Amino acid sequence: MNPYVLLGGAIVSELVGTTALKLSDGFTNPVPTLGVVIGYGLAFYLVSLTLEELPVGVVYGTWAALGVVGVAAIGVVVFEESVDAAGLVGIGLIVAGVYCLNVLSGMSAH
Repeated sequence: MNPYVLLGGAIVSELVGTTALKLSDGFTNPVPTLGVVIGYGLAFYLVSLTLEELPVGVVYGTWAALGVVGVAAIGVVVFEESVDAAGLVGIGLIVAGVYCLNVLSGMSAH
């Protein structure tokens, strides 16, 4: 399977796990707590498969960066958290960094 599809699945799984973590109220709500375990478990499994084909720097950098961007978006949309201009610039820089790492750099070539 395409390693970038696996990486995308890992990112989505992490977003599910992190959203469930917010909803778990310190692991006092059982259903979101189960979502944390399943989401993060699946995320790490998919990352491990991705690492079989892509360099660790590319995989972890992309996974972490897009996880940050995704969680920030979920925070704004789902939990009504605020974001300011500096936050938007930072998110834009993260996205630019992932683009450079995966498209412009030779690091991702395999």
